Amino acid sequence: MVATAATSSIFPVPSPSVDAKSTRIGSGTASLGGIKSKSASSGGLQVKANAQAPPKINGSTVGFTASVEHVKNEDDTPSPPPRTFINQLPDWSMLLAAITTIFLAAEKQWMMLDWKPRRPDMLIDPFGLGRIVQDGLVFRQNFSIRSYEIGADRTASIETLMNHLQETALNHVKTAGLLGDGFGSTPEMSKRNLIWVVTRMQVLVDHYPTWGDVVQVDTWVSASGKNGMRRDWLVRDSKTGETLTRASSVWVMMNKLTRRLSKIPEEVRGEIEPYFLNSDPVVDEDSRKLPKLDDNTADYVRKGLTPRWSDLDINQHVNNVKYIGWILEVIFLTWKTKF
Repeated sequence: MVATAATSSIFPVPSPSVDAKSTRIGSGTASLGGIKSKSASSGGLQVKANAQAPPKINGSTVGFTASVEHVKNEDDTPSPPPRTFINQLPDWSMLLAAITTIFLAAEKQWMMLDWKPRRPDMLIDPFGLGRIVQDGLVFRQNFSIRSYEIGADRTASIETLMNHLQETALNHVKTAGLLGDGFGSTPEMSKRNLIWVVTRMQVLVDHYPTWGDVVQVDTWVSASGKNGMRRDWLVRDSKTGETLTRASSVWVMMNKLTRRLSKIPEEVRGEIEPYFLNSDPVVDEDSRKLPKLDDNTADYVRKGLTPRWSDLDINQHVNNVKYIGWILEVIFLTWKTKF
């Protein structure tokens, strides 16, 4: 008993009646949950408990409980690392990941542009973008015949071939850097509201391609009189080189506001003449004139045919390929009625 009292005077021992959960570890006076402790002058540790009923709110007892597990010594809290130049630098991992992603995307795009065929039977132009050949005067583009471009006879329709001719003509102007705001119009033509219109076209089809065939279309332009331009096409099988279709056409300019034909301005002539190829037409011009048909001379007449919105192109006029569709439709209905 004497030893215990002496020890208590040197090393204060908390009373067993004090709950460990409500004692603050560290120096100073502890005061939690209404429990107060103070050092006695006699050298012992005296604890005085103030018995207080826990407050109630709306009939529910409200108290304070603290878990020993959450009470930590202040000395155990790790201090932040010293501020240096290195630890103040930003996190470069996100920037490095972004740079890596951009590099991989650029490398993939470059590989696509630099793609070369691994076998002779592969397409020279696998993406169908087309390119200029023969000293920059001939435009060449490949087309794969799609399933929706063939007819009931399992071959490409004449409308499909005509669309290929028109597409290569526009892409030729675009690739040459002469495309303005209009549908194949040059910049100087766009300034003067001029557009191209086809006045004559001859198409000779030797063989119609089928579904899955790949055709190679070459096109070039030449002068035609004083106010016209001739455009020729040569369509071949890209695998065998067999000639499938030959076509020749004459184009003139029209003012899209007045709908009247126009002469070729000198500014426009200066744009297109460097691309003229001095060559004969790929199709010999047929000088025969078609007889003019009317209600009295025609064997069959179909009336009530009006252009639909889908028949117009961006120049707000019926595209020349649509006329081919109209003609074929009338011929089919006539043949069906006759037989």
